Amino acid sequence: MTKIIHITDTHLVTPGEPLYGLDPYARLVAWVDDILEHHTDAECCVITGDLTHRGEAPGYAALREQLDRLPFPSFPLMGNHDLRSVFTGAFPERLRDENGFVQGRFDVGDASLLMLDTLDEGQHGGLYCEARRAWLARELDQLGERPAYLFMHHPPFDIGIASLDNIGLANPEAFLALVGGRKNLRHLFFGHVHRPVCGSWHGIPYSTMRGLNHQVPFDMHTVFPVRQSHEPPAYAVVLLAQDQVTVHFHDYLDKSWLEDDEDEADRM
Repeated sequence: MTKIIHITDTHLVTPGEPLYGLDPYARLVAWVDDILEHHTDAECCVITGDLTHRGEAPGYAALREQLDRLPFPSFPLMGNHDLRSVFTGAFPERLRDENGFVQGRFDVGDASLLMLDTLDEGQHGGLYCEARRAWLARELDQLGERPAYLFMHHPPFDIGIASLDNIGLANPEAFLALVGGRKNLRHLFFGHVHRPVCGSWHGIPYSTMRGLNHQVPFDMHTVFPVRQSHEPPAYAVVLLAQDQVTVHFHDYLDKSWLEDDEDEADRM
């Protein structure tokens, strides 16, 4: 099996600055530490957007510092809290298509990861415009029957949480017209919603999870505003095989199993 890591919504600010009563940089450092302890055999990591909270240079510099500790490639994508121009200053060599969007392809084993840019600067909702769709159409056509996995920030469908559905992808019909019916699309990974969600959309399996800082409470009725909670952060360990996709969600700050080990030692 091929192992990849999926994280989302790091919402970095200047290191040491709190956000919603939490420390996003400390949580990022703890995530890298956990990866270095347990998952150095991964092929790559994809971060599905909202890398920073306000699109500020210190946040991107902090992200770069920590991602450079990983022993495998990492692919940061754009979310609605990001700014492409500032991101490019910290990551000049990262993904870029011919129109300057943060999009690209990475081949792992016999499959390909297609990473998309859904940022509509100045808006909380996302956009996947004609130019970006043209890039994706060419990539999908080139892949033929080769298995493909999509990564993006905004989900192209409603998930049943009103405050989040209100700021989803603005043109889901055009996106569906492009990807619908493609039998080689094995899975869609996204961010934005700060909640563990999985299912299928027009036959395409999908998943997302909690972010690395704050979360969104499970409220299916409130339309506005989007609220925050202190539910624990998580990352995903994804195992890709020819006939199977397995997604493990890991609450990496939970160390209760270590306490169980200590209790067992006391009984021996």
